[in-house]
Amino acid sequence: MRRPTPGRLSLSAILAFVVALLGLAAQPASAADTPPMTIAVDKASATPGSTVTIKLTFTNDQSTNAQFVYQSIQPTWNTSSDPGLKYAFSECTGDTTSCTVAAKQSGAVSYSVPVLPGASRTVTLTYQVAADSACGPSRRIEFYTYLYYEYQGGQAKKDGMYPVGGTDITCPAATPAGAGR
Repeated sequence: MRRPTPGRLSLSAILAFVVALLGLAAQPASAADTPPMTIAVDKASATPGSTVTIKLTFTNDQSTNAQFVYQSIQPTWNTSSDPGLKYAFSECTGDTTSCTVAAKQSGAVSYSVPVLPGASRTVTLTYQVAADSACGPSRRIEFYTYLYYEYQGGQAKKDGMYPVGGTDITCPAATPAGAGR
């Protein structure tokens, strides 16, 4: 006995759906699974006079080379509006062709290119908390970064904002009276 046409079509649709699902499940992980920017700050808290290191890692999440990669780093509004917080970037090292942060409170980085699909470039920024910087509760140095990159021979671009995280500026522990005797 022959099945009616709607029954044959629904069976075919179900089989096509299962095959499609199996095909999608068998696909390897793509570079798009990797976020284009990872950020690490070496200290959650610091005292005046100490240094803090920020590590910015760009990973090309596209299927073609990234030919241009630009990134800026800026203090958040809370950081820049607190007149007692004092710091300045002192170093910029890594896979960069240009870095304008030295001796400033913000700046920009241009990464070494091309960046092959799935490959990474890392830049390390170090800033010094001034010895006379304000410290204590609610005193925190925080940044955000803007990343812009071009790929597909410059025909496509991608950009985004990323929070860098922050470092609490704590006051040095007081030396108890008579402890130095």
